[in-house]
Amino acid sequence: MDHVFTKRLLRGTWICIVLLLTGSGIYWLFPLLYPFLIAWLIAYAMNPFVSWLQSSLKSPRWLAVILALAVYFVGAAIILSAAITRLVKELLHLAESIDLHITQWRDLFIEWSQSEGIQNLINEINRFIADNPSYSHTLNENIDNTASTITIAISRLMNDTLSAIVNVLTSLPNIGVILVVILLSVFFISKNWDKDIRFIARVIPAPFRSITVQIWYDLQKALSGYLRSQFIMISITALIVLIGLLILKVDSPLTYAILIGFVDLLPYLGVGTIMAPWLLYAFFTGNVALGIGLSILYGIIVVARQLIEPKVLSSSVGLEPLPTLISTFVGLKLFGVLGLIIGPVSLVIAAAIIRAGVLENLRNYIMNGRLR
Repeated sequence: MDHVFTKRLLRGTWICIVLLLTGSGIYWLFPLLYPFLIAWLIAYAMNPFVSWLQSSLKSPRWLAVILALAVYFVGAAIILSAAITRLVKELLHLAESIDLHITQWRDLFIEWSQSEGIQNLINEINRFIADNPSYSHTLNENIDNTASTITIAISRLMNDTLSAIVNVLTSLPNIGVILVVILLSVFFISKNWDKDIRFIARVIPAPFRSITVQIWYDLQKALSGYLRSQFIMISITALIVLIGLLILKVDSPLTYAILIGFVDLLPYLGVGTIMAPWLLYAFFTGNVALGIGLSILYGIIVVARQLIEPKVLSSSVGLEPLPTLISTFVGLKLFGVLGLIIGPVSLVIAAAIIRAGVLENLRNYIMNGRLR
């Protein structure tokens, strides 16, 4: 009995060590290998188009890959250029609007400061100081401290902004190198795609081959379903926002709808990142009608997401909303913004591994010394 228990303990320890080393390797190697992972994903997405070009044009594989890369990257460059052009136009319009609002705020502040109530308050303060000279020093000291705090906060904000701009400018060469590495990697991976797939199939041991194939196809289905569900949700959000802004007669409704649709990918806040400050600003500036309209629109979006999201996730991916939320939060804490993608994708991978029976096989190996 002790001999059997010892063997099971050794096999369990061996499995734990392998899993720990694998997880540590992924964690430490990911910052070094992520360009090649991105390249592999791009090559995987391009593969059907490359195969179609190769068969349609009767061309060599390398030529089909070059044509596919040209189509993909030129298309991405056109879309990005159009988006940046539109964004610059909207930012210029926003700058003009901010100048107008600053003038309005200044006039409102001057009118407010010269009102009878504020003047009476100032007179009462001056009278109090005149009657209590001992408080004058304390009051002046507090005013100086407040001014110093505001000055330090503004200076820190300006320094952080300038540092961020400098960091972006200094990282441009690094980004360029990464893009070149990704582009070359996509070419070589896609060029040798079929040969590499056959090599991997030969390398995988026979007992693991069927499990690997099952995990792979399940993972393909789950990941495509996850991407499809996210696209459906942001499309629904953007459509609701577009209709609402058209009814409210807001300028550039399509731009705002697309922006809010993409912001909807953010966890916890989502559309509230833009909608909440916008409607509060509308109320603050006296545009009550717009504020009420944006509040109703925000409520409709929240209710629609709560009703539609569980159905879309369960039908497209087979994941419940709570585990998805937990995985997103954990990914955000471990990997930052990139974790918003890593977290849900890791959950999808874990679900695919469980459905393939890997955990059951590991249990059989630990208990009986064989996978099945």
